[in-house]
Formats: sequence, structure tokens, C-alpha cells
Amino acid sequence: MSSIEKNNYTASFHYLAFDFRIMRHINIPSYIIKHNQPKEILTGRADSIRNKIRDLNSVTPDISIVIPAYNEAENILKTLSSLADSVTTKKVEIIVVNNNSQDETAKLIQLTGATCILESKQGITHARNAGLSVAKGKYILNADADTIYPPDWIDCMVSPLYKSEIGMVYGNFSFIPTEGTPRPIFFVYEYVSDFSKWANKVFREEAVNIYGFNSAFRREEGLQVDSFNHPVGTNEDGWLGVKLRNKFHKKFYYVSTSDATVWTTDRRIQIDGGLFKGTFKRLKRHLPV
Repeated sequence: MSSIEKNNYTASFHYLAFDFRIMRHINIPSYIIKHNQPKEILTGRADSIRNKIRDLNSVTPDISIVIPAYNEAENILKTLSSLADSVTTKKVEIIVVNNNSQDETAKLIQLTGATCILESKQGITHARNAGLSVAKGKYILNADADTIYPPDWIDCMVSPLYKSEIGMVYGNFSFIPTEGTPRPIFFVYEYVSDFSKWANKVFREEAVNIYGFNSAFRREEGLQVDSFNHPVGTNEDGWLGVKLRNKFHKKFYYVSTSDATVWTTDRRIQIDGGLFKGTFKRLKRHLPV
């Protein structure tokens, strides 16, 4: 076998082989627990959060973090508190899009000093488009208002975009247990999810792995493909990835490191019908018919 053939074989093997080196936390890390506190406790830390966000924010940002929020009074301070603890040398702006919240969401955002804009058209696509339209950074980081972010998340997610051949980046997630579900059960579910992402990439459509709470792209390219607008029956985040790939002929990049793993509520599991139904659905997608 020639050296070229060996290199091609090795590349094909790595493409097809599931990466068992993906490391996950069986317990919730302390840097996540710090922010996973009731809003009453985090409100008491508002001065500290506001000062950190002020130091992080720039009027000429490299990176814009855009967060849609609808009635997220119980969660938004967790998200902003975690982002305030970000460790990065890049200039950043944090934009929260208040999508007609009827609770204290807007008040709590303003308490932290993060930029808060109102989008009166209801819906996640309208909210994400509104944030993109006012963002000033070269790179857009998509986040959600019910998710807690690790300190190195910004740099881990944006650095692959420094390579011109990468069009969109997506990352990992873990679940914070609610209603008494033991964390080890979620731990197993997340490895099933990792296998599902690998199978989607190799055998199906990688774009379905892209979630709006942990992904990144270039602002100008996003604007050139009609932002987050998408056909009925598709999701705004994955469809944006498809549009970017088709127009600019670039690749997706999966950030699997635990340093970029975000921690979120179990809403997405409930959408799948609960933990066990969700696990079965993920496995069933990859079984031969």
C-alpha cells in the first residue's frame, strides 16, 4: 500500500470511527454549580455580574453573543452570570433579545448591564434575526436563556472559525437534573446523544446536530443567506447551517471538548417525550429498517 493510500485509509477510518475519547462529567462541575442558583441568590450578586459584564463588553466587539429570551425570569441570571465569568482575550458583546416576555426577564437583564433589545414578533426565528441584525461582532455565538456556559466556551467555539474552510461550529451539551432524576442517568443519555451525532454526521445529515444554544458562525455570511429564516418543518439553527454550507461550500466543525460543554435544562428531552423515550428515539433512528 502506497503512502497516499495509507493516508486516505487513515482519514476514512477516523471519519467513520466513533470517538470514544469524548470526555463527559458524571457530576456537575463546580463552575456550573456556582451559577445554577435561584434568581433570589443571583440577584444578590447583581453588582458583581454587572461589573464583570461591563469589563467583558466592548463597543467594537470581535464576538457577539446573542440570546433569545421569552419568560426566562427563572433562568436568565444563571446564563448571564456564567457568561460574565468567561475567560477570553477577545472583545465581546452580550445581546439578549426580549421576545415579549410577560415576567421579570427584561428587568433582570437590565440589572446585569447586558444589552437588552425588544423583538415584538413572537417566535425564536424572529428573535434570533433581531439579535443578528444589531450584532456588531465578526463572529456570532448562539446561546439560550436557560443554559449555563463554561468559562472557556467563547474561545473554544470561535477558534475553529479562524480557518476559512469552516462555515459553522456546533458543540456539546449536558443536562442539569430536575425533578429528582439522578445525574448518572443523564450521563448515559448524553453518550447516546454523542453516538447519534456521529451517526448523523457519517450516515445522515450533520446539520441536525446544530443547536441554537451552542453554535457559531460569521455574521456577514449569516446575513448573506437570509439570516435564520427557514422553511416550515425545519429548525432555524440547523437550516442556517445548511444554507451556509451550500452557499459558501464550507464544512461544519464539532467541538467535543468538555471545556465547551454547555449545561442546560431538560426541555429538549421533554420535547422527545421524556428521557427513556428520547433515548429510544435516538437509537431507533440508526437501526436498520
